[in-house]
Amino acid sequence: MNQYNMYQPIKILFRCQLSFVIGMFLISCSSQKHQIISSGNPIIEGWYADPEGVLFEDKFWVYPTYSAKYEEQVFLDAFSSDDLIHWEKHAHIIDTASVKWAKKAIWAPCIVKKDSNYFLFFSANDIQAPFRDGWNPAIDKEDQLGGIGIGISSKPEGPFRDYLGKPLIKEFYNKAQPIDQFVFQDKDGKYYIIYGGWGHCNIARLNDSFTGLEPYEDGSLVKEITPEGYVEGPFMFIRNDKYYMMWSEGGWGNDSYKAAYAIADSPFGPFKKLNTILESDTTIATGAGHHSVVNIPGSDDWYIFYHRRPIPNKSRDHRVVCVDRMYFNADGTIPPVKMTK
Repeated sequence: MNQYNMYQPIKILFRCQLSFVIGMFLISCSSQKHQIISSGNPIIEGWYADPEGVLFEDKFWVYPTYSAKYEEQVFLDAFSSDDLIHWEKHAHIIDTASVKWAKKAIWAPCIVKKDSNYFLFFSANDIQAPFRDGWNPAIDKEDQLGGIGIGISSKPEGPFRDYLGKPLIKEFYNKAQPIDQFVFQDKDGKYYIIYGGWGHCNIARLNDSFTGLEPYEDGSLVKEITPEGYVEGPFMFIRNDKYYMMWSEGGWGNDSYKAAYAIADSPFGPFKKLNTILESDTTIATGAGHHSVVNIPGSDDWYIFYHRRPIPNKSRDHRVVCVDRMYFNADGTIPPVKMTK
């Protein structure tokens, strides 16, 4: 046997072994690839908007507005997930049957766990004011019942009952419509409610029992903190001892809707707009905005929950809830969020 023939079987064996290893590697990669699953966007079925994302006991929760005509917005649903992929629906966690003063337009829920109870804040009835265009004295009354209310439950999925039996805020302080509330706990443990539509944003301090507003040292109940471009949908969080104020701009019923932010050293600002971070992308969806963010405790991983309009879409109320990653630059600023499917 010559030298070539002597080593030929070894070469053949080596090639066979290598082919087997490569084959197993490809099978393994293929298997791993198939194991990587995604919820996809939108994350839940149905028309929903204004999502409040939150973590309760290592479980993700989303509390959105039911996106429909105002007269049909008479309840709220919630959704929960252990992994951001599989979502369980909790239907009608609160509705107009349990909140007697609410008749329509139940909007933009936010939720806080305090002690052993869950407090669900919402706005209802889309009350109007004489200084607004479209005010009709024939049908609109200056003493309309509506504004920001609170539901209470011992469980995050409810059912929630009316906590106060009336709105917490029904006045038009600083010409802000009492809607789009977000409840924020500061570093000193104090709770603040940040809210407002019609281009005005207020901050008020909640009392310990959440039964009313606690006056500031100067006697005022609310302070205006409206940043440039603000329309509605405020949200606030702290990162590296800085206060991030976020809000929505444009018209909620069209493609101009988008989200912006500012950074300050205090929850009272001043908040100077830095950039818009979420807006229409004609390759993905339009009308993106009214968002919230969730930070995974002990990490710098952030997720942004928001609504958008799928393409094509000709309906004002066809909005869906989505989630994407949100990142930070080295200087603490936020680069634009890339919407994904």
